[in-house]
Amino acid sequence: MDPYYSRNISCENCQHEYSTLKIKSRFIRPLTHDSDFCSTYQSIEMNPLLYYVSVCPHCGYAVTEEFSTKLNEEAQLAIQTKIQKHWNYKNYGQIRSVDTAINAYKLGIYSGIIKKETPIVMAGLYLRLAWIYRTIEKSTTQEQRFLKLAAEQFELSYTLGDYEGKGMSEIKLLYLIGDLNCRLNLERQAIRYFQMVISHKKKDTEQRLVTKARDRWYDIRTSSKMRISS
Repeated sequence: MDPYYSRNISCENCQHEYSTLKIKSRFIRPLTHDSDFCSTYQSIEMNPLLYYVSVCPHCGYAVTEEFSTKLNEEAQLAIQTKIQKHWNYKNYGQIRSVDTAINAYKLGIYSGIIKKETPIVMAGLYLRLAWIYRTIEKSTTQEQRFLKLAAEQFELSYTLGDYEGKGMSEIKLLYLIGDLNCRLNLERQAIRYFQMVISHKKKDTEQRLVTKARDRWYDIRTSSKMRISS
């Protein structure tokens, strides 16, 4: 059976319709989950992250399902000037390699920056791109780069509150910021966010994350004491 299906998209920038591939849900079978919710799969080809960003082949404007659907006049002019003007037709709507997916993400990030997408949307792009780099090579400089950008945008999202109504609870957001800071070796910041999870007024509603935050907090404190004693 074909694991892919086509999804039709109408480009908000150039109004052309195009199709892009997605992986059918029954073929998405994660093997493991990292502490920051990154999933690994039996093969990189069946990783749905490769198809997270859709790219218009006619103008190069790239989006995710989390992007707002409307372009104001200023944003559209910027996209036409900075992307479409320099674009040569390229079809991203076929089966993707990792390199093709990475290019799609970078187009999505650039489009999001130009369009001034919300921090929670940009954070999702940065984080997923970091996960792709982790999948192909452990502990890469590129993974760390995009984890840092994701953490910054998640923190801004928490400050602005733009995560509300986006499928992200406050506890999950705080936990994720803590985890990313831990991965970036920013232990003081990580502890701060884990403590916010542990003491959150709604902690009883997401006990699993509270337990994970407590475990991560304990691990950091233990490793810190061991370094001091040695």
